[in-house]
Amino acid sequence: MTNIQGPAIFLAQFLGDQPPFNNLKSICEWAAGLGYVGAQLPTWDSRVIDLQKAAESKTYADEIKGIVNGAGLQITELSSHLQGQLVAVHPAYNDLFDGFAPEAYRGNPKARTEWAVQQLKYAAKASQNLGLKAHATFSGALLWHTVYPWPQRPAGLVETGFTELASRWLPILNVFDENGIDLCYEIHPGEDLHDGISYEMFLEKVNNHSRACLLYDPSHFVLQCLNYLDYIDNYHERIRMFHVKDAEFNPTGKQGVYGGYQGWVQRAGRFRSLGDGQVDFKSIFSKLAAYNYAGWAVLEWECAIKHPETGAAEGAPFIKDHIIRVTEKAFDDFAGTGSDEKFNRKVLGLA
Repeated sequence: MTNIQGPAIFLAQFLGDQPPFNNLKSICEWAAGLGYVGAQLPTWDSRVIDLQKAAESKTYADEIKGIVNGAGLQITELSSHLQGQLVAVHPAYNDLFDGFAPEAYRGNPKARTEWAVQQLKYAAKASQNLGLKAHATFSGALLWHTVYPWPQRPAGLVETGFTELASRWLPILNVFDENGIDLCYEIHPGEDLHDGISYEMFLEKVNNHSRACLLYDPSHFVLQCLNYLDYIDNYHERIRMFHVKDAEFNPTGKQGVYGGYQGWVQRAGRFRSLGDGQVDFKSIFSKLAAYNYAGWAVLEWECAIKHPETGAAEGAPFIKDHIIRVTEKAFDDFAGTGSDEKFNRKVLGLA
């Protein structure tokens, strides 16, 4: 077995206009001061990284790596969640998602999609230049508006949707394969890949592509009432990344999974700071260790109640305390009697 790496922190939710959150060097120094040893970098924020430049210049990639290392951290992975979302957007969401793209591509869905696809390809090469092994993204969605089938979905609609989604992602997956990087989809409501079944449908369409892997985040499964421990049993061979994020689901006689259009504070399902929700992290870390997960444990902080700086400060020791130092020998080795084939046959009464 291999020790899980960490604690690490996803920087996206903490970037801001005020020091120390307004540039890569200072935010990494802040994170290191809290006890983190790794940082996951969002690639859509120019204060952190120029993705195209990192793909085209190994020298620049080394400079970014040097800034992070100089602050006392390692880069765990890059993230292209916003760009991945734009690989597949249903027209009903065009206006809402336009803000994820540079202004030049807004109002032009075709150009926006082409930009997003190129961003993912840059992410593959940039990850290689940085010496990384995995990359985080979203799948995007063509079918999400039909997730609750009323009116009934036309026959073949899901098949057509996943065929199209796969056709957009397969060339990207091939570029990631060429660069030796696992592309990890965060399974997430709002994406066509939002649970195990939808991931399996996609995987079949991309011919079980070896790079079509998973970012495991139990918080999204709590809000779906999905068994997040069984999920690890089912998909551990594909899990390459881990967001440590807590959540709670407290349905009432007035609202449940769908939330009644309420804000996050008023919803039955809410993301919470680590330790404030309902996720059984002891069991999660145990399962991942038993399945030899060798990647990073990365805090993705989201909470409608607690201040982000408090959540970050509490997150590092929480993750550190949950990482299991795996054993190198069986606990009952002291009672071993030794064996060879002759002895084994004797024990079985075959000698």
